[in-house]
Amino acid sequence: MKAADIRKKDASELQELLTELLREQFNLRMQQGTGQLGKPARFKSLRREIARIRTIMHERTNEAGQP
Repeated sequence: MKAADIRKKDASELQELLTELLREQFNLRMQQGTGQLGKPARFKSLRREIARIRTIMHERTNEAGQP
């Protein structure tokens, strides 16, 4: 998902998306632990998507705090 698409979402949608991605990351870690991981490259893309969402959420909180 591109940053422009993420910026269009409101705070509650971002929180839902972040929760969903964190669950998916957890599930991938469990699959890796049991040796059933099908797409190891998905880890990298998940980490980046999570970082994008957290960055945008952080930017919005900083914007709201400034006069």
